[in-house]
Amino acid sequence: MGISLKAYMDEMAAWISSQMLSFLPEEIPPTLYESMKYSLQAGGKRIRPILLLSTIEALGKPRELGLETASAIEMIHTYSLIHDDLPAMDNDDFRRGKPTNHKVFGEGIAILAGDALLTWAFYLISSQRRSSLSADIILQLIRELAIAAGPIGMVGGQVLDLEGERKQLTLDELERIHRHKTGDLIHYSVYAGAIIAGADDAQKAALSKYARNLGLAFQIQDDILDIVGNEESIGKPIGSDQRLGKSTYPALMGLEQAKMKVYSLVEEAKEALNVQGIEKERLAELADFFVNRQF
Repeated sequence: MGISLKAYMDEMAAWISSQMLSFLPEEIPPTLYESMKYSLQAGGKRIRPILLLSTIEALGKPRELGLETASAIEMIHTYSLIHDDLPAMDNDDFRRGKPTNHKVFGEGIAILAGDALLTWAFYLISSQRRSSLSADIILQLIRELAIAAGPIGMVGGQVLDLEGERKQLTLDELERIHRHKTGDLIHYSVYAGAIIAGADDAQKAALSKYARNLGLAFQIQDDILDIVGNEESIGKPIGSDQRLGKSTYPALMGLEQAKMKVYSLVEEAKEALNVQGIEKERLAELADFFVNRQF
């Protein structure tokens, strides 16, 4: 592998960030462009696009094949954060240490910037200006993204999350929220990499299990960091889950048990990678990063 995980992630994040902005449409109202760009440039580790590109590399293909799809994923993730921060949703003033989009541009522009990022993401995958993916693969990528990000995926999970506020949920109900609200887009990131790289059925099944476990682990770690995290590191005030009356893994099973759940999920994720043709080292390192992250 050569370089350390931190250097690898920093290099990938910088490359994605620089390339992604070149995909934004420029001949649009300036305020809309600035609002879209503001949130795309607000920081973040680019975990979802890095997972996609790392999956492609783990299957022996060049990361450049996934650039448009990786950028599209980050656009959809960013749109979801813009909308999540709105007064009608989580009502947050800060995201990644900066004022949230609606605090800078107003609620109307923030909503429309999110809408624009969502729709442009699908255009971006369909255009594939810098790769040579077949029409069949592009269609699969679009279909799977609509499933992951739409009403039976992320958006459906967000609805369940809203409806679960101020209620005492069971662990099964909470897991369903987490697997859709956060997990589905993380799963898509890995699965799309498998599609792009031409993975066989066994590799797809292994990577799918890896990604499902990581998606749930990621959100449980979010629950944990909302209690014990550092506000400067996570970029927004801690304690928001309690303020909104949300059920969380630490609240339902205790902080230490929640930590053990994350560890168990990550170990299962790494074990799933033991399939011929998957160079698992970097993906396994990324899985360990999910346990130890502080943001």
